[in-house]
Amino acid sequence: MGTTGVKLEEVQEIMPLIRSSSKWALPEIEVFLRECVVPLRLACLTPRGIPIVCSLWYLYDEGALWCATQADAKVAAYLEKHSFCGFEIAPDALPYRGVRGQGKVTCSQERGLDVLWRLIDRYLGSRDSEFARWLISRASSELAIRIEPSWLTAWDFSPRMGSGLTPRNAS
Repeated sequence: MGTTGVKLEEVQEIMPLIRSSSKWALPEIEVFLRECVVPLRLACLTPRGIPIVCSLWYLYDEGALWCATQADAKVAAYLEKHSFCGFEIAPDALPYRGVRGQGKVTCSQERGLDVLWRLIDRYLGSRDSEFARWLISRASSELAIRIEPSWLTAWDFSPRMGSGLTPRNAS
């Protein structure tokens, strides 16, 4: 139980993991989460109860979303205080599609380095860039963030938007 006083099991009893309005079933959602390489938009509450959104690299594994941040980052403190969050994973490009949901957060310093390595490989493709080396130089204080979804939904406007290329956004 987090500071909200709500247990994840209670939320899951009230609503199924996949919302009935979801465009995709769980297997399609899982494929999207594994293949879509854009930052996750994480919504959480500040200590004063004010919502904030931040973008974090993510990966999907073990039925959960994994992110990483520095242990002293503000978002880590926010998640420690309020262990429920909202999230969205969706590319900005047309056609619009994506996955959103809510979940319970647990943080782990023990998994921080492993998650960071995997995120670097996923987003940068190599650990041999100036940015990757900078991230690795700070790895000792990396914190893994595990989001266990309490519900998920997907949307996909591809059928009505087509490829999304119009004279305005075509290159």
